[in-house]
Amino acid sequence: MKDIVLSINNVTLNRLKGNDKDQLVELANNIKIWKNVCDFFPQPYTVEDALSYIDFVNNQNPYQNFAIRYKGRFCGMIGAEPQADVYKFSAAMGYWIGEPFWGKGIASLAVKLLTDYAFDSLGMVRIFSSVFDFNEASKKVLEKNDFKL
Repeated sequence: MKDIVLSINNVTLNRLKGNDKDQLVELANNIKIWKNVCDFFPQPYTVEDALSYIDFVNNQNPYQNFAIRYKGRFCGMIGAEPQADVYKFSAAMGYWIGEPFWGKGIASLAVKLLTDYAFDSLGMVRIFSSVFDFNEASKKVLEKNDFKL
């Protein structure tokens, strides 16, 4: 499948590559990340988890999950999962940024890029995201992108 590249300023969303494996493991194997994502996110995050995830996302059609890159470096993941049945035009969005990249505005730009992609290319009419009540940074990311509580 052709690589989709979405970019704004120093933030790029594109296909997760096999050579992202080590950085994926390093950044994802962080209890602070794990405490803010869904239960299916493994902890500890192993090389086997990374390889399985890379295979999973690269076999999606249409492509729904993207590597987030900041100045060309892998720094996290973002995705929009279309829902089923009568909710098929709604997508659940999830994202995480590796701790060394926090506070740089990366997540806000990634959410903008993915939201535009989901509406324009995936045909979504509604995008939602769940946030733990203690995750103020993620709430601000979504509010900056006009999401409503």
